[in-house]
Amino acid sequence: MSNKNKKEIPVEKNKIYEVKVTDLSHQGLGVAHIDGYPLFIENALPGEELKIRITHVGKRMGHGEVLELLKKSPHRVDQLEDMHFQSGTMPLQHLEYKEQLKFKQQQVKKLLEKVGGLTDVPVFETIGMEHPYGYRNKAQIPVREMNGQLTTGFYKKRSHDLIPIEDFVIQHPEIDQAILIVRDILRKYDVAPYNEETHTGDIRHILVRRGHFTGELMIVLVTNSFVLPHAQEIVTDIKKEIPQVVSIVQNINLDKTNVILGKQAMVLFGQDYYTDELMNHTFKISHQSFYQVNSEQTEKLYSVAVDYAQLTGDEIVVDAYSGIGTMTLSLAEKAKQVYGVEIVPQAIQNATTNAKDNKISNVIFEVADAGKWLVKKAKAGLKVDVVVVDPPRKGLAPEFIDAVLEMHPERMVYVSCNPNTLARDLKLLSEGGYAVEKVQPVDMFPQTYHVECVALLERRTI
Repeated sequence: MSNKNKKEIPVEKNKIYEVKVTDLSHQGLGVAHIDGYPLFIENALPGEELKIRITHVGKRMGHGEVLELLKKSPHRVDQLEDMHFQSGTMPLQHLEYKEQLKFKQQQVKKLLEKVGGLTDVPVFETIGMEHPYGYRNKAQIPVREMNGQLTTGFYKKRSHDLIPIEDFVIQHPEIDQAILIVRDILRKYDVAPYNEETHTGDIRHILVRRGHFTGELMIVLVTNSFVLPHAQEIVTDIKKEIPQVVSIVQNINLDKTNVILGKQAMVLFGQDYYTDELMNHTFKISHQSFYQVNSEQTEKLYSVAVDYAQLTGDEIVVDAYSGIGTMTLSLAEKAKQVYGVEIVPQAIQNATTNAKDNKISNVIFEVADAGKWLVKKAKAGLKVDVVVVDPPRKGLAPEFIDAVLEMHPERMVYVSCNPNTLARDLKLLSEGGYAVEKVQPVDMFPQTYHVECVALLERRTI
């Protein structure tokens, strides 16, 4: 049996082959075939001819690494550094930006057709950025020991091996600079970096969040203990070296886990929030709160969502997964009443404060699982005109979709960070009586394969 399998697979590990790339996978890997056997290759583009070494052989597919570029794509640009491939932070850095936008539009189209069975839905050109670098307003950087000293960087893909990185390219330069300053201060006081294997050491991660419009910085030190050695000296040095800092928080994570933040925290300086502006509103953002990492593109994304909601001032709107109220407040300005629902209590506290600070009174925020809340309200007979959702990558729970179908709002606006689960959910909603009118991709994460979308659904009249 094993000999038969070997004959069926036309490549061998560590052997060298010449291939032609025919496609890009959804993760931005070049796709080539040898006798029908698919090979996935990093740093490869359609139309390119390559000499590759086979690095992995599976029953159905393999992986290869580029040894020599024999024929180059006209859409290839000089990539920055291999470490951005190795860490997975910039898997599309070698593809010119306008082609990245086309690739993302095509990915959305393919998934709507393949997963959702939606073949005639208009998918517009991806809304991109003029300068698609330095856009991230948040960094979560692991701290480990390398060569005997505390080091920051990013993990190699599919591992916990740290690659030292000082210039992340896609993060705002002030964030990169702040990480290095904090790193050097921690070195100065001999703070012990975390060791995953022994579960020892003091500092696990450095988080930096930056207000895009305000320039305010928040520093979060994630520790493996309640006591951070030399905490007061560290805080004093950070304030001196980084004058933009308005908040320093110690987050305590004692668990053996890949989850970055623990549930307990102490404010070491300022308060547990920084402020930023979005859609002409001011927001207080705590260290635990979800906030879109690309502020410039978020305004474009939310503008599309509010436009698709088609509000006249008479509507009752539900904003599910409302977070700290960033989109909720823009909806409230154009609706009669908005309910914002979010499962994270601290986010709802922020949202309530944000509504008050922006003098918006026609919004009610509630701490709840969005699916269970909607089911409960549907049974109670709440009449809703528009439902807006912005769920996590796993998409909507089946009971949430059932509750929408029971409420039958006139329209639904679906903001998605995962076109795969979007397509799955749109199929269920279309089978339940909604027409998918249009989909607008927005590039929130340039140089990566991720894409966000806004979909408009209208209830069919029977």
